[in-house]
Parts: sequence; structure tokens; C-alpha cells
Amino acid sequence: MSFFPAFLNLENKKILVVGGGKIAGDKISRLLNFTKDITIISPKIDTRVKNLIENHSLTYKEREYQKGDLKDFFIVVAAVDDIKIQEAIFKEAKELKVLVNSVDSTDFCDFIFPSFIKRGDLTIAFSTSGISPSFSKYLKKAFESLIPENIETFLKKLKSIRENMPKGKKRRTVLDKEAKEYIEKYFKRIKDV
Repeated sequence: MSFFPAFLNLENKKILVVGGGKIAGDKISRLLNFTKDITIISPKIDTRVKNLIENHSLTYKEREYQKGDLKDFFIVVAAVDDIKIQEAIFKEAKELKVLVNSVDSTDFCDFIFPSFIKRGDLTIAFSTSGISPSFSKYLKKAFESLIPENIETFLKKLKSIRENMPKGKKRRTVLDKEAKEYIEKYFKRIKDV
């Protein structure tokens, strides 16, 4: 089954990561692009996770996962190898209507982490619906080199236009023209989209 691509607003949303190893560190690093309201529960953490906790003032609870830990969280990431723990987290998440991602266990996932490129407000995501995260990672690297260096400046210009022009046909026309000219400048082979 394919996963529906969606971008979630994580502002004022609490995130829980269960686990403290390399994969947990990878997930935390990616989440930090969008929120700092992250809690980690794990009896042990590696040096990278420790540094992420300290550098970003994240909450850390030095212990094993316990039923009840998911209360008040929006998302939980089960970054542990133990399938029984992943399943227990998934079941609790279903009861509490918390979104869950279990590392390398799509059966216990509501969502998966895509590979993504983030440049300011631009986010481009790549996914194989969990079939091959490595393929998504390398495809992302190929696309990164195509993105113009000044993309963030251009997006700020579009944001300013959007904020300073009244909503309506004129604003849509101006934004469309700006976007089309920018894309055609950097990607000459693209015509009308």
C-alpha cells in the first residue's frame, strides 16, 4: 500500500521518540527542522542523541517505555528494534489517536518519514512507501543539486507579494508569472505546466 503524502503543521504539537540510538538520532534530527517540542524516552542514549538533547533543550526521560507514555502527544516515533515494544506502542497510539511511526515496521505505522530537502520554506519529499528508504535518499541527493542557490530569497519575495497584495485574481496572476519565470530561468526545458 502507498502512503498519502501530507505535510503536517507541528507547531504546538508534542512529539515523542522512544529510543536513543542512531535511528532515533536520525529521526530527531529530521524533526528538528520543524519543531523543538520533542521528548525522548530511552534507558540509554548515544552521544549524538545526547548532543541533540543538550543543544536543543529537548526533554529526556532515562527509562524504558511504559504504557501511558503516549498521553498528550501528537506523534510518537518508535525507534527501537524490539517488535513487541513497537506493537505495544502502536496499540496504545491507536487507543489514544496518536500518529505513530515504527522504524522498519510499516505494519505499525500511520506514516513514514520520507527523504526530504528543506531550503527555508521549500520542502520537497521523496518516498517509496517504505520499500526502499535508500532509493529515496539517493534520489533526494540527485535533486538537491538541481535546486538553485537563491531559492530561499525567491520564496521570500513570493511570500512578500502574497502578504502585501489582496487575495484574488491579480495576486494569483502575479504569483504565477513570478513562479513561471523563475522556473524557466533555471530549468529551460520546462514549458507550461
